Amino acid sequence: MDFHFNLNGAEPGVNGSEASEHEYDVVIIGGGPAGATAAMYTARAELKTAVIDKGLTAGALGITAKIANYPGVVGEISGAELLQRMREQAESFGARFIQDKVQAVDLTSTPKLIFGNAGTYSARAVIIATGSMGRGQRVKGEDELLGRGVSYCATCDAAFFQGQTVAVAGNNDEAIEEALFLTRFAERVHLLSPTPDLKAPAHMVEEISHHPKVTVHLGTVVREVIGKHHVEGLRIAQRGQGETLLPVTGAFFYVQGARPITDFVQDQLEISEGGCLVVDKEFRTTLPGVYAVGDVLCNHVKQAVVAAAEGAIAAMAVDKELHGRKQLAVDWSK
Repeated sequence: MDFHFNLNGAEPGVNGSEASEHEYDVVIIGGGPAGATAAMYTARAELKTAVIDKGLTAGALGITAKIANYPGVVGEISGAELLQRMREQAESFGARFIQDKVQAVDLTSTPKLIFGNAGTYSARAVIIATGSMGRGQRVKGEDELLGRGVSYCATCDAAFFQGQTVAVAGNNDEAIEEALFLTRFAERVHLLSPTPDLKAPAHMVEEISHHPKVTVHLGTVVREVIGKHHVEGLRIAQRGQGETLLPVTGAFFYVQGARPITDFVQDQLEISEGGCLVVDKEFRTTLPGVYAVGDVLCNHVKQAVVAAAEGAIAAMAVDKELHGRKQLAVDWSK
């Protein structure tokens, strides 16, 4: 699987005159409570802000069914609804939310470059808020057949599976979005949800459940990717049933785990033994202009209100850095 990035800051096919729409003061990678709050503060500070996120239910808060202890919110609320409110508030100040998946970054360049599936973005400062739902241990055969039927990007590789049968492993809106994209090319798409229900907005669940090219398998996990030189099938296990072989030629994985998501930074930032990014008290990493907040940090208390607070502090630190101030501009009216 090869990625071809356009280094002029524009999407493939976009000319230079239109590249400015991909140039920002601040790019925030991750749209959970930390990222959304950071966007609220940077946009309110009149910094051109973009949040690149995989989807509303791609993170820990988005899949939380009930929250009853978030300050200012009386009664129970779903994590997705709370997060949607945060995003709408950030958007009201001018922040832009872009649904895309970041594959790589160049944090040492000026400006900094963020390479997504849908385009390339540039920024004077970057806040990493990708959370800790990255996958750890992979299934048997997955690494061996990567690029030979195993993929993590349907928008990149779907055209290679024209008229074929493929599977998508995952239960959130990112997995559903990718499965729907695959229906443009594949003859049959199997959506394998590890949980008994899909963790996505109702309209997406409705669409995928009734799509003529899609078969949804609830409570189903992938045990092994089968094939010698390319993917030939998946060994799957469904709750209450034994293992079966599902014949497919493509396998797309969007299964969540519990590891900090830092793979896209490669070796550009200091990472602790626990796999977390290392920051100072203002959430600055070891590179100027690069910050990290939320569950991607090892010393972070995993509560939405804590992540939001960290996002606010990092955003004010970014504002200080970009405007050349010596102290944080603390304005309680904000």
